Amino acid sequence: MEIIVTSVVAVVGTLLGSLATHYFQRRNRADAERFERNERLRQERVSAYTTYGGALVSLRRAQIDRWYAIHERRDNADPDAIRYETYRFRTEALEAMFRVQLVTESRELITVAQQAIDSVDRVSVRTPADEFKEARDVSRQDIFTFVEAARKHVEVA
Repeated sequence: MEIIVTSVVAVVGTLLGSLATHYFQRRNRADAERFERNERLRQERVSAYTTYGGALVSLRRAQIDRWYAIHERRDNADPDAIRYETYRFRTEALEAMFRVQLVTESRELITVAQQAIDSVDRVSVRTPADEFKEARDVSRQDIFTFVEAARKHVEVA
């Protein structure tokens, strides 16, 4: 009888050990998958946010170049080429903003992103000379404000 009890205890112990091992392995695998998924999302966000920031800088530069070409009547400037370059950069900035909207859950960050592109849009050929410097400065600051707001969404905890 003692052998049977010992055998039953050994079998039950083995089963409990197997179940515990299975449980912890499954939990560890789920944790690892969650970590990998979060890291991929973080990397995607870093990529989206930096792409958008770069697109805003390029659009801003093109807008400024276009303003100077028209308002200072630079002889070597081709107004059509500059205008089409500005359109291309605006399209790239909008595409990058859409990507930001897709990868973030933050309404605040989307608002800041929209504010940044709106302020860059205010640096246009229609901006009067006396308002140009302020529009230029505000657009620069809004780009940096977006980058700072985005940084909070990609920090490693």
